Order: sequence, then C-alpha cells, then structure tokens
Amino acid sequence: MADVSIFKQADIKKAGWRDYYEMCKPRVVMMMILTSLVGMFLAVPGMVPMDILIWGNLGIALVASAGAVVNHLIDHQVDTIMQRTIKRPIPQGKVSPAQALMFALGICVLGMAILLFLVNPLCAWLTLASFVGYAIIYTGFLKRATPQNIVIGGLSGAMPPLLGWSAVSGTIDPNALLLVLIIFAWTPPHFWPLAIHRKSDYAKTDIPMLPVTHGDSLTKLHTLLYTIIMCLVTILPYLTGMSGPVYLASAAALGAGFLYYSLQLMFTNKPRAALTTFRYSILYLILLFIALLVDHYL
Repeated sequence: MADVSIFKQADIKKAGWRDYYEMCKPRVVMMMILTSLVGMFLAVPGMVPMDILIWGNLGIALVASAGAVVNHLIDHQVDTIMQRTIKRPIPQGKVSPAQALMFALGICVLGMAILLFLVNPLCAWLTLASFVGYAIIYTGFLKRATPQNIVIGGLSGAMPPLLGWSAVSGTIDPNALLLVLIIFAWTPPHFWPLAIHRKSDYAKTDIPMLPVTHGDSLTKLHTLLYTIIMCLVTILPYLTGMSGPVYLASAAALGAGFLYYSLQLMFTNKPRAALTTFRYSILYLILLFIALLVDHYL
C-alpha cells in the first residue's frame, strides 16, 4: 500500500528532463554506443557513411534507452528497497509508472522508425530483439528466475557491436558475432563483483543473485573462471585474422590486469576488492574496443 501511495503523489511538474535522462541509464548506453561504433568501423575498410554513423547510433541509443526505462519500470518496487536505487525517479515519486511506460514507448518507436527508414530493416529488427531480450526476457523473467540470470541474459547486452556492423553492411557477419561473444563472456565477471559489493542490498529483495544464493566464495570462483574464459575469447580476433598484433598485445595486457583483480578478489579479503574489480572491468571493455579500432586502421 505504501508503494501505491507514492505514485498517487507523483506529479509531472516534479519531473525534470534529468529524471527522464537518468532512467535511460546514459552511462550504460554510452558504453553500448562505443561498441556499436567499433562494430560499424570494423565493418568497412575506410570511413563509415556519415548518415549511417549518425542515424544508426541515434536509433540504437533510443531503443537501448527505452529498454533501460522499462528496467526502471519493472524494478521500481525492488528499487524502493535497495540503497543503490532508492533515489531513482520512480521510487522517489518524481515519475509515475504510467509516465515511464509512455516515455519508453515513445523513444522506442522513434528509434525503431529511424532504424527502419533511415538505416536498414535488419539492424532495426536485431535492435528490437535486443530490446525484448533485455527489457522483457531478462528484466521481467530471468532476473528473478535463476542465479545464472546475468549469464543467460547477458546476450542481449552484448548485441551492440552486431547492431553497428549490420547498420553498415546489412548482414550478420561472423566477425560481428565474435565481438558479441567477447561482451557476452565479459558480462559475468563484470557484474558479479558488483553483486558481491551490493550483496546486502540484493539480500533484501526476491532477486536470486549468486552471492546471496550461493555465497561470496563461489561467486568469486565463478568470476575468476569467467575472467579466464573471457581472456581466451579475446584472443580469437587475432587468431581469425580479424585483428593484428597491436590488438593482441592490448588484449593480453588488459586481460592480465583483469586476471590480477579477479585473483585479488578471490584470494584476499580487501574490503574494496569487489568494487575495484567492477570498476576495472568497465575500463577494460572501453580500452579493448578502442584497441580493436586502432588496430583496424593501422
């Protein structure tokens, strides 16, 4: 009943553009657009056509933002419990669930229209599939169904390089799928350290995160094992001839750093080891994809 009363008080005048912007998870979307951009540039030997570069990334960003808003909407009751999320616009009563839904539908339709009419249908439908995978299947079902939620649901979040590649080429290329595989392998060791750091928050909810259901030790072991898998997967662009020695050296150095933090998380009791590992994982992915781009043009 308390939750309902919050939204009876919601007033559109209280919501500013920053509240809607926050629901779009801009930092996450920016990382997605970085990997989409790299996918675009790797799809061509020279420059990406400017119209595809602009409209493709705008459309992908809008649909990805819509998925983030739906995530806020579905999780708004959980967000009122967790310290990390209690100040989000919906739990604070600044934006009502109905307003959030209309906003998500509006930017999703706009993004899809841009991709369908100004890019190409394949990119549009792949982007919609990514939206459904994240907003509906992962957030609405998988997240609460299994401790392996982030592993299974990670595929939708790994799609942006393929979306960017398909925007330029109109095809599903094996090299683009390899980029998807890299992010898919990166997602568990990226997210599980955060889940460890926020274990007490997740313990208050009905979300079966691995540290809550199976403990920190097993989660740390899984993080280390997936880090090793990820490091092996990142070598594949070099082995397939997609990338050269500059990328290989970068992937090896960055992977060694990730492995160091995962080992530190596994075998030490430093209080901030989980948060440090999580933060490095973000830097890791950014630098890895920049290395792919630099290597492509050398």
